[in-house]
Amino acid sequence: MAQHHSLEAACDPPHEAEAGWPPAPVRLAVPEEAGAMQRLFHHHLYELGRGVRPLFLMTLATRELPPLLARLERAGIDHFVQQVSPAKANLFFGRDAFVAVARAFVTRPLNALTAEEDFMLGTLLGYDREQQCRRYLTRSGRGMDRPALAAE
Repeated sequence: MAQHHSLEAACDPPHEAEAGWPPAPVRLAVPEEAGAMQRLFHHHLYELGRGVRPLFLMTLATRELPPLLARLERAGIDHFVQQVSPAKANLFFGRDAFVAVARAFVTRPLNALTAEEDFMLGTLLGYDREQQCRRYLTRSGRGMDRPALAAE
């Protein structure tokens, strides 16, 4: 029988709730947007566990971080936090190698990344490759002499 990987364990329902899969969002005494953020986070965990995408980025209020970080720690999912402001943070999480690469070059605000770093990050996050190529060409100033690329 196949062994469950820690990502699968993070996404699989508890045995007593299997009939209710996927689980209903956890209702907390927090503003509605926090509930939406938790639902999105759980959806990302589901996608990660199923191999849909290997890396995720969520920008959220700093006060929303503790339960998400605790869940990532319990599941053994690699992650790091980039503080955006006192009230906001970027949470990166996913497969170890992808998080390690993102951690290596996301050392300043995302809008300060080079065109190459921006391209790499977008590709790692699973964004549309053609759009990433066009974004790179625009940001780097390369390919601007081809009107078809600049106009699209």
